[in-house]
Amino acid sequence: MPQTTDLAHPHVPMNRPRLPTHALATLALAALLSACAPATRVTLLPQSTGIPSAVEVRTDKGVQRLSKPYQVANVSASGAISLDTTNATRLRQTYPDLLALQPPAPERFTLEFELGTSQLTAQSQAQLDTVMARAQARAGGEVVVTGHTDRQGSTEANDRLSLQRAQAVRALLIERGFKANLIEAVGRGEREPLVPTDDEVAEPRNRRAELLVR
Repeated sequence: MPQTTDLAHPHVPMNRPRLPTHALATLALAALLSACAPATRVTLLPQSTGIPSAVEVRTDKGVQRLSKPYQVANVSASGAISLDTTNATRLRQTYPDLLALQPPAPERFTLEFELGTSQLTAQSQAQLDTVMARAQARAGGEVVVTGHTDRQGSTEANDRLSLQRAQAVRALLIERGFKANLIEAVGRGEREPLVPTDDEVAEPRNRRAELLVR
């Protein structure tokens, strides 16, 4: 019987693994093979960001959690699950067409602001055209803008300022023709400094917006 391959889906029939929808950003590969091999094979791939990920494979016979890159769950026709491992080289050799379907890795940009304002520095303003070009070149073309502050001022004031910074960048991209419904703006205040400092220390690198283009 010829082999066929497919991507794992959050909802599959009984005796096939049911992958929960919370396992976003994790690409699982399911290979539907011949009767002499596992009915379904799920392989956990590493994320391009390096952030750990995991996926659960569930059948009527049990549950197995894949939490390390290149772990493999082999599911028999009866629903029994066994674990194995593989590596990047073997995957490329076995599933070249399937791996080619992966979306490109997200791109990240950092823009900086003038002290105490939502005004970009001149150097950061000059980067906006590059951000636009990269976002429009992608099939999805979504942008998430996260505003940040240094530790000068109160927590409440910095929460407001960080959101204002994210919204200001969003407005600038929309002015350049980017679709408003594809840009999300959020603020993180002083909670995630790029450069840790004591309270009330001015740090230009923390006065920033981080843009995730995906």
